[in-house]
Amino acid sequence: MTYVIDGNEIDTLEDFWDVVGRTIGVDGYFGRNLDAFADCLSGGYATAEDDDYVIEWRHHEVSRRRLGYPETVRQLELRLARAHPTGRAQVATELAAARAGRGPTVFDWLVRIIEEQRPGGLRLA
Repeated sequence: MTYVIDGNEIDTLEDFWDVVGRTIGVDGYFGRNLDAFADCLSGGYATAEDDDYVIEWRHHEVSRRRLGYPETVRQLELRLARAHPTGRAQVATELAAARAGRGPTVFDWLVRIIEEQRPGGLRLA
C-alpha cells in the first residue's frame, strides 16, 4: 500500500496534519502533533491494518520550501508560548537557531519521524 502526500497542499504544519489525517489517519484523525504522528506511523490505532506501506511525498521540494525556516520559527514560537518552564531554554535555543537559518526545519522534523518509524518507507517524489 502507498499513502500519497501532495506537497502542493501543504503551506504550514497545520496543513500537513490535515493532509496526513485525510491520507493516513482513521476517519481523518490521528492527532495533530509530532508525537501523535510518530505513533500513527509506528502502527496500531491510526494506520491501515497492513503494516507494509510506503509514504510517497509528491512535490516534496515545495513542502521543503514552505516548511522551511519561516514556518519553523512560527512553530517554535507557538511551542515556546506553551512550553513548561523547564523546557523553555531548549525551545528558545532552537528558536534562535531557526531565526538564524540554522538547525532542522519543520520539513526535517517530519522526514526524520517518517524515516525513524518507517525505515525505507519514504519516497520523495
